[in-house]
Amino acid sequence: MHPNPIFRAADRDQNLAYARDRGFGVLAVSDGELPLLSHVPFVLSEDGTWADLHLVRSNPIVRLLKHAGPARLAVSGPDGYVSPDWYGLEDQVPTWNYIAVHLVGELELRPQEELRELLERQSEFFERRLAPKPVWRTDKMTPEALDRMMRMIVPLRLQVAEITSTWKLSQNKPESARQEVCGHIDQGIGSDLPGLAQAMRESLD
Repeated sequence: MHPNPIFRAADRDQNLAYARDRGFGVLAVSDGELPLLSHVPFVLSEDGTWADLHLVRSNPIVRLLKHAGPARLAVSGPDGYVSPDWYGLEDQVPTWNYIAVHLVGELELRPQEELRELLERQSEFFERRLAPKPVWRTDKMTPEALDRMMRMIVPLRLQVAEITSTWKLSQNKPESARQEVCGHIDQGIGSDLPGLAQAMRESLD
């Protein structure tokens, strides 16, 4: 996380709401060597104490679980390059604005019997945003195909012990300069620039 505390003022509820809505992140696990990373969808509990996810059984993270330390689930939001010309101030340098929330805790293998219910919860969470399209459910698959798929993946749960975040939205600049950046950033370089501009405007309220 960014060391400047001005970018780390988001409270627990704001961070959890953001991570829950995003529902996708990078899972990092290490046994003391290079970290192993997997990009995963997840479902975060209502109280934010655990996140459920699944991995392919052959994923090295699954084999590492018994020997690994705490896991980190990094949830990235919108990000964008900030040109120093946009501030309207002297002696500025380029930077990058972004939102990131990290969930840290122990990653545990769950009973295989929980897998189908987890898959149903995950698909329900994302599919309901596609309304009026009917929600996809596992019973749309043939039993043979579903059984074959479920043998290939395993359910896991991250027991969330720590939540950290960076909401780097130019809070270290005067309000007039932040307004100027808001007017330019969604025409710039990055990911989900309209979302970043919106977050910046909300941070001015």
